[in-house]
Order: sequence, then structure tokens, then C-alpha cells
Amino acid sequence: MQRSEPWLEQRAHRLYVQIARTVCEVRAAQRLRYEVFATEMGARLNGPEAGVDEDRFDAHCDHLLVREAGSGDVVGTYRILGPRAAERAGGYYSEQEFDFTRLTPLRSTLVEIGRFCVRADHRTGSAITLLWACLARYMLAGGHAFLVGCASLSMADGGRTAASAYRRIAARHLSPPEYRAEPFRRLPRQCAEDVPPVELPPLIRGYLKVGAYVCGEPAWDADFNTADLLMLLPLAQLNPRYARHYLGDAAARAMFAPPLLTR
Repeated sequence: MQRSEPWLEQRAHRLYVQIARTVCEVRAAQRLRYEVFATEMGARLNGPEAGVDEDRFDAHCDHLLVREAGSGDVVGTYRILGPRAAERAGGYYSEQEFDFTRLTPLRSTLVEIGRFCVRADHRTGSAITLLWACLARYMLAGGHAFLVGCASLSMADGGRTAASAYRRIAARHLSPPEYRAEPFRRLPRQCAEDVPPVELPPLIRGYLKVGAYVCGEPAWDADFNTADLLMLLPLAQLNPRYARHYLGDAAARAMFAPPLLTR
């Protein structure tokens, strides 16, 4: 894990976000993940410790934590797996669900994010805004060019709503062919039925607003009972409006400035 950098720490209202510095801080994130994914959503998690969501990738990741300023409680989290860390981990987490062959040329500048969750009483927008602001600065400081991660849709109705949502997303936000990633486990056939449009989860809406692609059909994650969409954001495609929102005017201008001409 990297040491926390002062410029990464962001504050809003009664919340602040930082990178976990200690094993105990990572444990707090893992407990929140278990609370949200297993207790609230019913995911089957088989970690080594009861009440904790832990896998082999955690030791290689940086963990963003959203905390309450008064209590210090962790109320939101995101984990980040950078290119060199992914090499040490034997690949990206999403490669367990998708074939990354076409993304191979991106690996040296590809950062994966995952295990996003926010405690129920803080799902009003501030927590996710803080996480995205910190993540944007992390990418800019590291010189990373691509962001990848899974965003999930519930399979509670057998996957029909998820399949319908994917078709609507793909109609406007499907990646170019060179960025496609095939799922290893597709959704069941009955998911092809159309259902009335439903509101997309905030995380997926956030990806699409900043300019991300969906890299193809969703994968079926049986343990979480979700349809996972692989989302890819080239930083060069980041919506300038949101770049200014998350980074500030000066950093956003630097990101989109044309290269200097040299002779």
C-alpha cells in the first residue's frame, strides 16, 4: 500500500477521504464491504474471517476510505489496483470474469477500481463525490491513462432487468472494438426478455457521466448474484466539466492542455 499523501485527502461537510495507512484501517473497509455486500445484498463471501470481505487482491491494493469527521467511522470505500501492483497480484480482479486480451496494450497505464460501497445512511452523493475526487487526483499524480472496473446490476429478477439495462447502455456507450472484453460467464438465456426501463445505479450513472465506455456484454457473478459490466474510462475522454468538478480548474487545464511543441 502507498502512504497517504496530503493532497489526496479531501473534505466535504462532515466527511473526509484518505488512503488507508494501516492494517486496521484496511480491516475497517473490509468490514463495511461485508456489511453492504453480504448482510445487505446477500452475497456469498468466503473470506478467512467472519464478518470481513477479504480476497487475495486486497494486499496489493490501495484502499480509499470515506470517514465521518466526528466519529472516524468508515462509511465508504473503494480499492485501487495499479499496473505494477496488478503484476504482483497475477492480474486484475476483473480478469476472473472477463478476457482482457484486447486490453493488453493498455496494461502499463491501466488502473482497476473495485469493491465500491457506501453505508446506507450516507448514500446521498457526498461520499461518492469525495471518492471520485480523490481517485481523479490519484490517476493524475500517477500518470495513469486508463481506469477500469466492474459496475454491478442486480440479478434478483433472474437478470431480465440487467440485460435490458445493458442493451440501453450499449446503444450509446459501447466501447470501440479494440477495447472489448468478452465475459467468461454470460447471463442466462431467459434474460433476453425485455422489461420496462429502470433507473440505473448511481455508480453506473457516474461512470457514464464522466465519459466511460462499457466493454461489452455483462458477466454473471453467481457469488454476488449480479450482472457485472466492465467499464473503461480513458482519461483523455474524461468529460471536461467533471474534470473541473473533481480536480479543480488548474489541474483540469493541465490534463487537457495540448503538448508543447519541441524541435
